[in-house]
Amino acid sequence: QVQLVESGGGLVQAGGSLRLSCAASLSIFRFNAMGWYRQAPGKQRELVASFTVSGGTNYADSVKGRFTISRDNAKNTMYLQMNSLKPEDTAVYYCNVVQYYSIWGQGTQVTVSS
Repeated sequence: QVQLVESGGGLVQAGGSLRLSCAASLSIFRFNAMGWYRQAPGKQRELVASFTVSGGTNYADSVKGRFTISRDNAKNTMYLQMNSLKPEDTAVYYCNVVQYYSIWGQGTQVTVSS
């Protein structure tokens, strides 16, 4: 069974940066889709960033220009670099991959103070 281990969340002041990591237990080449989602209290889970089928990237309008999704195939790890963080970015962040079905990480809390 595929396991995803997330790390890198924490408390940061507005304007600061964090980098989230999502390490997979098998080669990420085996995944059909990969991305980051977030869920704020009282809100639905939303897509933050993802890799497209063609190998490009896709971002929510709210994070464009501030967040960058990347991957290290040799380390089987996906990253989310978050810059210029805002209080409204506060949420639990989840990595997600799709192999034969959708698989979620355990989530990591990101809190941005004003």
